[in-house]
Amino acid sequence: MSVDSISVVIPALQEEAMVAEAIGRALAGAPREVLVVDGGSRDATQERAAAAGALVLVSGPGRGRQMNAGARAAGGDILLFLHADTWLPSGYAGEVRRLLAQPGVAAGAFRLSIRDQGMGPAVMAWGANLRSRLWGLPYGDQALFCRRDVFWAAGGYAEEPLLEDVLLVRSLARLGRIALARQAVATSARRWQARGLWANFLLNQAIMAGHALGVPKARLARWRRQGLVSDPDRQP
Repeated sequence: MSVDSISVVIPALQEEAMVAEAIGRALAGAPREVLVVDGGSRDATQERAAAAGALVLVSGPGRGRQMNAGARAAGGDILLFLHADTWLPSGYAGEVRRLLAQPGVAAGAFRLSIRDQGMGPAVMAWGANLRSRLWGLPYGDQALFCRRDVFWAAGGYAEEPLLEDVLLVRSLARLGRIALARQAVATSARRWQARGLWANFLLNQAIMAGHALGVPKARLARWRRQGLVSDPDRQP
């Protein structure tokens, strides 16, 4: 019986400082491939990704567009979408296959940990894991994964200016359960540090509330650019 192959897709933009470590940890799980889809970096992201062992693709900017481009190019049975500042845990590939083999599971994600000490990051990670466990709504920094056919049946990523991961998870949830792995990814604290942990949390809730109330995503994106709110699934 053949083992399902895994393609790791990493969207990147100006990630020269982070991308090589993320690739190295992904390659430790012996995936079929790691694809870095660059959205127009002006730094050494592409060179460092290639040197670290990834296949580098280039697309137009926008994380939804980048991840769809990676999914189209990927050859694996399973797609795993990883942020460039996030580290996969040891043994992640076996956990991905175990969860997707369970009846009724459409997709999965990892628990979240934040690479920073202190009570604030621990509370943020606890809240993300509680949300994922109770409501089946992980965000993209938790390394979403699903089978290729399920990804396209869900419509792929919305090529919107924000909330692309939230929209995909909701589409996947209509096809089956969103499982939460026993292991945790370790993500950078930078998007919380950029504005402050609690201010970022409150602003994230504001953008989610605006989306739920039907505020157009273009307007939410304009608010984010103006600094009124921040996208809960986007790095600064």
